[in-house]
Amino acid sequence: MKHLKFFCIALLFAACSGGAGVLELSPVFGDNMVLQQQSTVPIWGKAAPKANVDVTPSWGGNTYGTKTDANGNWKTAVPTPEAGGPYTIIIRSGLTKDTLKNVMLGEVWICSGQSNMEMPLAGWGRVQNFEQEIAAANYPNIRLLQLDKQCNVKPQENFTVQGGGWQVCSPAAIANFSSTAYFFGRDLHQSLGDVPIGLINTSWGGTVAEAWTSAGSLAAMHDFDEALTLQKGQTNESLEALYRTQNEEWNQQLQAADASTGKGWEAADFGDADWKTMKLPALWEERGLSNFDGIVWFRTTIDVPQSWAGKELTLALGEIDDNDITYFNGTQVGATDGYNIPRQYTVPAELVKAGKNLVAVRVTDGGGGGGLWAGQNNFYVQLADNQKITLAGNWKYNIALDLKSLAPQPVSPSHPNRPSVLYNAMIHPLVQFPIKGAIWYQGESNSSRAEQYRTLFPLLINDWRKQWGYDFPFYFVQLANYKANASENWPALREAQLQTLSVPNTGMAVTIDIGDAKDIHPKNKQEVGKRLALWAKAKTYEQELPYSGPLYSSYKVEGSKIRLSFTHTDGGLKSSNGKALKGFIIAGNDKKFYEADAKIVGNEVVVSSPKVAHPISVRYAWTDNPEGANLSNGAGLPASPLRTDDF
Repeated sequence: MKHLKFFCIALLFAACSGGAGVLELSPVFGDNMVLQQQSTVPIWGKAAPKANVDVTPSWGGNTYGTKTDANGNWKTAVPTPEAGGPYTIIIRSGLTKDTLKNVMLGEVWICSGQSNMEMPLAGWGRVQNFEQEIAAANYPNIRLLQLDKQCNVKPQENFTVQGGGWQVCSPAAIANFSSTAYFFGRDLHQSLGDVPIGLINTSWGGTVAEAWTSAGSLAAMHDFDEALTLQKGQTNESLEALYRTQNEEWNQQLQAADASTGKGWEAADFGDADWKTMKLPALWEERGLSNFDGIVWFRTTIDVPQSWAGKELTLALGEIDDNDITYFNGTQVGATDGYNIPRQYTVPAELVKAGKNLVAVRVTDGGGGGGLWAGQNNFYVQLADNQKITLAGNWKYNIALDLKSLAPQPVSPSHPNRPSVLYNAMIHPLVQFPIKGAIWYQGESNSSRAEQYRTLFPLLINDWRKQWGYDFPFYFVQLANYKANASENWPALREAQLQTLSVPNTGMAVTIDIGDAKDIHPKNKQEVGKRLALWAKAKTYEQELPYSGPLYSSYKVEGSKIRLSFTHTDGGLKSSNGKALKGFIIAGNDKKFYEADAKIVGNEVVVSSPKVAHPISVRYAWTDNPEGANLSNGAGLPASPLRTDDF
């Protein structure tokens, strides 16, 4: 009887507790979070099946109750007043209680895209003045949430985050957070009278826009049907097995096509007299290999003094785009995958001899820029006492494989550049969480498909709005100036971004004046954040201020001249550096473009050239790296690149 009595008490306790000890929240909720002010915020999680759950915020004095379903899922809606805090939110289920502390009500922004959105203040990013910026980042009412990188073939309900959840903005928390997001949020916070700002960073370097778009929306395009069909009904695990088989076959084809296989190109006694010469460090697109993706070998010799012989060396090659295998006197001393990882390898003492020593590097690039590019300061061989021999100068090089000769490499299920997989894992779990808007910095990885981006990018924007259930503001960054003027890919992608302004409630920060010809990750992210914030302050928060540079609206042919009209001429059209306008080219019926004279006349620009008697088209800043392009408005905001034709 005694044992039965205790058993009955235990059963009664369990029934009353509603599953004591079982209470989980979505990772989007936690201490230090920001909830969207003046909205209805769903709060959701898991508890015991068929259990009561009560949510009591410290504002308003109300409790919002709900009951879990048969699987333990629960959700309730909590109205939020205007910005303020800090508050607490108490969540109870049975005898289990969770208290969320230091909760603020304010403005929440999603921050997404590829590496220029991901780029942190410190780490590999190192924005300009990063040490001072980090030291000054004491903003207790700016809160940061950074999602881990994840992808999945099916929409997910949960995700994981860095740092355990929401972080209060501080020097310790900001160093590895998105610099563009931070400078955007800081500007808003200061301009809105210290209203709390929540920044959710969900970004991944090198990713394509279709990866961030739901399968349902992509189906309307049909461009991605094959990949979506392959993924349908699969899991990450089943796709991994298929990938291993396909990739093994592809690698066999690559080995057979690689001209260096078994040829000893890494050997010190290999004859490279017939190889071409390239000055390094540099991206190979800047040195004659325009739009080339594949495998290239580089070789150089260094003269090692007798005093260095038999001593361990450090070999520094800076960053290499994308992957390398590095040899010293024919022996492999290092290998790294990743375009943004500085290479620094140890050369064993037994490989080092007096006189000529060979450094050979096999570089594989799968897309975009390629080569040993990171700068002369990171390009050397060094002894332990800091004596250095520079590696900058002429290297011999030879192409081992042009990837165009092979079918596309199979994509691993763990690779993010597959349709919808980032939407599934890094956007879909957030769509119940109310936000004020989104900022976006992406396009580099879609630049070879600019025509497609004209449809894909607006589709992404409308897809996200459909998932959230309302047309929130969406502000994005037009690609900055970068690399040699080798193609029209980047100008065409910028044009696709410009055309996306036709989507309601969007805005575009023009950045062709603050990029870097040699670095796809320009360091002046302060100005990028500021220009995004101008759009938000003007359009979302209704502040009276200039927020866009001049945007081309129409043109008119007047004899041997073409007159261009613009919107957003706040303060009048200007030359940003006070010099004659540059960056304009003009063409006649033969469609050959010539450098043009351009003059500001009121709020218009009149363009002409003595080489074109009957012009039909004008372009401005229509290159990858439009150096010298200097049209702006009186507010100092640059004009977007443009063309009046569709050649």
